[in-house]
Amino acid sequence: MFVQQLDPVADSLSLSALVAALPLFTVLALLGGVRMRAHYAGPIGLVVAALVAWLPYGMPVGQTLSSAAQGVLFGLFPIMWIVVNALWVYRMTVRTDHFDVLRRSFGGLSDDPRVQALVIAFCFGALLEALAGFGAPVAICSVMLVALGFDPVRAAVVALVANTAPVAFGAMATPVVTLAQVTGLPLDSVASVVGRQTPLLALVVPLLLVVIVDGRRGLRETWVPALACGVAFAIAQFTVSNYLSVQLADIAAALVGAAVLMAVPAARRPAEEPVRAAVLTGVRSDDLDHEDPRPEVLRAYAPYALIVAIFSIAQIGPVKDLFAKATRTFDWPFLDVAAPDGKPVGANVFSMPLIATGGTLVLVAGVATAAVLRVNAGDALREWGATVRELRHAILTVVSVLALAYVMNLSGQAATIGHFVAAAGAGLAFLSPVLGWFGVAVSGSDTSANALFGSLQVTAARESGLSADLLAAANSSGGVLGKMISPQNLAIACAAVGLKGREGDLLRKVLPWSVALLLVMCLIVVAQSSFLLGWMLP
Repeated sequence: MFVQQLDPVADSLSLSALVAALPLFTVLALLGGVRMRAHYAGPIGLVVAALVAWLPYGMPVGQTLSSAAQGVLFGLFPIMWIVVNALWVYRMTVRTDHFDVLRRSFGGLSDDPRVQALVIAFCFGALLEALAGFGAPVAICSVMLVALGFDPVRAAVVALVANTAPVAFGAMATPVVTLAQVTGLPLDSVASVVGRQTPLLALVVPLLLVVIVDGRRGLRETWVPALACGVAFAIAQFTVSNYLSVQLADIAAALVGAAVLMAVPAARRPAEEPVRAAVLTGVRSDDLDHEDPRPEVLRAYAPYALIVAIFSIAQIGPVKDLFAKATRTFDWPFLDVAAPDGKPVGANVFSMPLIATGGTLVLVAGVATAAVLRVNAGDALREWGATVRELRHAILTVVSVLALAYVMNLSGQAATIGHFVAAAGAGLAFLSPVLGWFGVAVSGSDTSANALFGSLQVTAARESGLSADLLAAANSSGGVLGKMISPQNLAIACAAVGLKGREGDLLRKVLPWSVALLLVMCLIVVAQSSFLLGWMLP
């Protein structure tokens, strides 16, 4: 048995923490300083983590490799298994032109560009985040806005700022699933706290979007539909994440938010020409006036309805119990690790939910989507293979970062850093979201930031007497606000709307919003750690 040590370097916690942080410093320096691609930086960081585990921490080579292998498997299944199948569904809608049908349907809901920004960037963007994540909402929504006549820069900024509130539950709740796995906290408890933080952002973001689109006039004239959309989104995200299904949180929030938005009379009122002239300064797509047959419109919405239906069925008691029986639990080979107190760690045992995992359910929805959209089996398989090829760099990044996280967690490196950081005491509540924000700003992924810093947050929380669930959730909730300033997302936005090389311009426009919203989240977490909002926690 390998027993973790907290201060293996000269019996000093501070020196040990400095050495333990080398893998994180390496990844962050390569991404933020050298600007190396994430799929190269991740494996290099993994090598550094393994060296630190072997040498100062004394973890046997076999157990170190076994730890990394467990992280790789978790990165592939269920994490990337969800993402691949979700993006596959989207690709089939593009192949059959039903994505264009959906775009035209959204454009016909309102001719007010401020409301269009809410429908497309906030509501539909949240739906895309729920299904795919990893930059897809920014790319797709910005292109749709440009097609409606938005200036490319404004379209990109709107898409980036809108991609905040749904991120923690994106890709079928991949970030919070990862957070629960690396911290050992129950998924339901972590998700319930995140579901009491990010909905507060949803109250604000729609109001910010109408300001970005049309300044003070936009806020003055469309604050009612914007606030109604935000409140509906927030209530749905809170309710579903806490009481129904973590995976369905963003899907339900997006659909409810859009429905309430379009039910507000002010949202359907035609926009005045000065507003349209001021906002729609780009070139409008020629196909927006084309009317699609009603059956084709229904088919365009069908993939999302199928996913909601299948996930809902999976939450029914008998079905859930049946799926649970298919879960395989076994002792992870070549791994026998104990915490500093001598108790075996939970990672010695590995559970693999073969059917109940979100990726398998999305796969079933994808098969049904192929049938509804009339995609033959050969074309569907080719699209699935193309999806894997498209995501190959993301797959390498995710599995290497998760392998790094598992090595750091199981060797004791994360525990050392956590005990050192705990010296911040009550200040941890304020700093916790900042750490998540910084991780996402550099890595571009809330999933990666949770894998890197989740265990550290929990250790620091326990040492300082704060709620482990609160700080773990704060890592993810603060992280969502770093998404809009991450180099990867900025590059995706620029490429999507033809602004290649202008990432710096976009950064200057979105950075103030990112920092302002981060400050709000920090204050929320501080209040939740005290009597002010402590009653909000489960």
